[in-house]
Amino acid sequence: MNILSIQSHVAFGHVGNSAAVFALQRLGVEVWPVHTVQFSNHTGYGSWRGRAFDADLIRELVQGIDERGVLGACAGVLSGYAGTAEIGAAVLDAVARVKRANPRARYCCDPVIGDADRGMYVRPAVADFLRARALPAADVATPNHFELDHLVGRTTRTLAAVLDAVEALRAQGPRTVLVTSVAGADTPSDAIDLVACGGEGRFRVRTPRLPMAANGAGDTMAALFFAHLLRTGSTAQALSRAASAVFGVLQRTAAAGSGEMLLIAAQDELVHPSRLFPVESL
Repeated sequence: MNILSIQSHVAFGHVGNSAAVFALQRLGVEVWPVHTVQFSNHTGYGSWRGRAFDADLIRELVQGIDERGVLGACAGVLSGYAGTAEIGAAVLDAVARVKRANPRARYCCDPVIGDADRGMYVRPAVADFLRARALPAADVATPNHFELDHLVGRTTRTLAAVLDAVEALRAQGPRTVLVTSVAGADTPSDAIDLVACGGEGRFRVRTPRLPMAANGAGDTMAALFFAHLLRTGSTAQALSRAASAVFGVLQRTAAAGSGEMLLIAAQDELVHPSRLFPVESL
């Protein structure tokens, strides 16, 4: 299986393509990475080196892949952080190219906007683009709880409200939606929920809350969920496998006291999680 992944890239650490590519490869997926930025490290450190790329470069790289005559074998496009709305437009051009070559290909949009701890960390124009153009074009969307609220324009404090918001998001385009980092009033304080809704139903996985937050966990989750969904066609299976794998990596990371996700050291968790979390139908 081949996936075109258009995301940020860092030399040190694991966020964006620096997380998604290895995780997918460890599952045996062939990944064609196209980077939207190349930084020394993720921006959460407060300082970094490197530069963002422009939309024309994204289009040029995808055109070059197309000229190899391989887009017909591309099962899906995965997108993450886009620094500008113009980059977002180039991503949608890539999706259109892939779907012309393979109408069965699917597009997974990880709408990177922000999180509950740091708030919104993209430009307002990027968030607007994701809401108005990227999500309507997506088959799969993987927002976190904060991003879900921002995309639907409401605050969701309960599971019922989250599910209503997910249905509102699904009505805009993506038929499958995964929401990560769900922490509502009905989520125990020592747990975190993940909720996924697709054509076959609504599902939840609840994992213990770990005493750390790792940058790149959401990027890894989106990549694994999308790959398992493409392979199995099951929202429930994709949710369980992805959530279990990421929890295993993060548990190893927390135990080591690492500030960066130990994606390489804990790579076996990606394929054979130490603990498989059950899926609850909602």
